[in-house]
Amino acid sequence: MSGAIEVVRNARARRMRLAVDPRDGKVRLTLPLRASLRKALAWAEEQRGWIAAQQARLPGSLPLVPGAFFPFAGREVAIDHAPSAARTPKLDGDRLICGGPRDGLERRIERWLRGEALRVLSAETAEYAERAGVTVTRVSIGDPRGRWGSCASSGAIRYSWRLILAPDHVRRATVAHEVAHRIHMNHSPAFHRLVETLFEADPTPARHWLRRNGAALHWVGRAEAAA
Repeated sequence: MSGAIEVVRNARARRMRLAVDPRDGKVRLTLPLRASLRKALAWAEEQRGWIAAQQARLPGSLPLVPGAFFPFAGREVAIDHAPSAARTPKLDGDRLICGGPRDGLERRIERWLRGEALRVLSAETAEYAERAGVTVTRVSIGDPRGRWGSCASSGAIRYSWRLILAPDHVRRATVAHEVAHRIHMNHSPAFHRLVETLFEADPTPARHWLRRNGAALHWVGRAEAAA
């Protein structure tokens, strides 16, 4: 079996469940509170063929190295390392020109991506908030595994920086979704109508895109697949 198994005990679990997370490749074994760990691990060992098959289907890792291509706002961008150029990456058409030494290049590119994500998402949040007639107290970014955005009752909205990698309509639909929560802190029919009004289109294709392709975005910047 490839890699360690993360064991999670869950009071709501009624049976053992084995899963390979497509976002990080980790193998998770969920158990009822009173289940035997020894028996559970033995059962998981019997599933090694299934685990290997699931791991083989994981998205490929996409390190941010010279010559690599990565998704950015719905298009493919090439990393062009030019040591004599400015250290801060600069987007030039479909090339990201990155200066400075090779050492630390990946960190500089991710820092640039995070900055672009915050800039674009802040502007789009302000646009939709004005359209909805609501205030947003703060916009921030992070790298959560389980969600693309969240809206707190305080009015603060937090996004995954990886939305900047997705096509524009996917990112904007997510922003409309979170801004709509400033009025409806639920997923009622009224909420979904508001999302569609703000987005000015049916957001369903954007949701479907994230379900199909979202896991791959979590592998951008990863040097190698989880073992």
